[in-house]
Amino acid sequence: MIVGKKIIGGLTGLLGACVLSSAVYAADYNLKLHHLLSPKSLAHTAMLVPWVKQIEDKTGGRVKIEIYPAMSLGGKPPQLIKQARDGVVDIVWTVNGYTPGLFPRTEVFELPFIHTNNPKATNLAMYEMFDEYLADEYKGTKVMFLHVHQGQAFHMVDKLIRTPADVAGMKLRIPTRTGSWVIEALGAAPTAMPVPALPQALSKKVVDGALIPWEIIPPLKLQELTKYQIEGYKGARFGTTTFQVTMNQKTWNSLPADIQKAIDEVNSEAWAAEVGEIWTNSDKIGINVAKKAGNTHVQLTQGETEQFRKAIEPVVGRWIKEVGEKGIDGQKLVDTARKMVSKYSK
Repeated sequence: MIVGKKIIGGLTGLLGACVLSSAVYAADYNLKLHHLLSPKSLAHTAMLVPWVKQIEDKTGGRVKIEIYPAMSLGGKPPQLIKQARDGVVDIVWTVNGYTPGLFPRTEVFELPFIHTNNPKATNLAMYEMFDEYLADEYKGTKVMFLHVHQGQAFHMVDKLIRTPADVAGMKLRIPTRTGSWVIEALGAAPTAMPVPALPQALSKKVVDGALIPWEIIPPLKLQELTKYQIEGYKGARFGTTTFQVTMNQKTWNSLPADIQKAIDEVNSEAWAAEVGEIWTNSDKIGINVAKKAGNTHVQLTQGETEQFRKAIEPVVGRWIKEVGEKGIDGQKLVDTARKMVSKYSK
């Protein structure tokens, strides 16, 4: 009986230790992060996974974030903002331009030649400008961080372009409305679609090409669907896309102050800069995949790039006028954004 008691006691102690261990390591807050790209995409592996790990480490494991890629929780990419605002999910990573009109101030960074080809500089500009200039349009959510990618460049199925005249009459995919204005200014027809739909559109020649960065080449296998990758002089781009990682406001409010502080410390100026570097490095990987597949990578001359600049410059004036009708000082935003991007480019 003494032996039996010892065994029972030992089992009880072991069970208690297991319960204690699980209590120690179980997260207090389990959150869901939903996004549109595949789990093999660089956005997922190089940015979102490291960010989640930082949050979990910084909070001592009290926060656990499960990532759901490729719209695996349902819905379509343009619905991600609504999912975050409605609390269907806790956090989303999404493209601002998928919901036109919701983020008009942040849109200034998508205008041609405000962002050139330096995501780090543009991310830091948005970080500095956020509280004073951008925060109002994100009410109802808690922004974790904003960022851009390397910027829009031409991916063409089978047509080489070097001047605006070469683009006239084509159909090109673009994710943002200001990007659509760029294409219209070049005499082409814009076609809006989420990026996962692009491979089929290219293969069936629904579009002649697309304006997107190089980093998307590997996950969508665009090297198999295009022959030419074309960018401006010294890698200049023709606008960019703004993205957000955003948390539902009620989810944020439910977190205790010490966890909120820890998350804010992760979402720092240094992280904004690091995200910029992640996207720059991802772009280099993408273009190398295309070149190894035999695609032609073209950097336009300074003169050719200037022709594009002159052709699409009216887009900035069009944007200033439109947001002005909504009571937004577009000229001030343009001037400030250019100043900030220039500051951090140095």
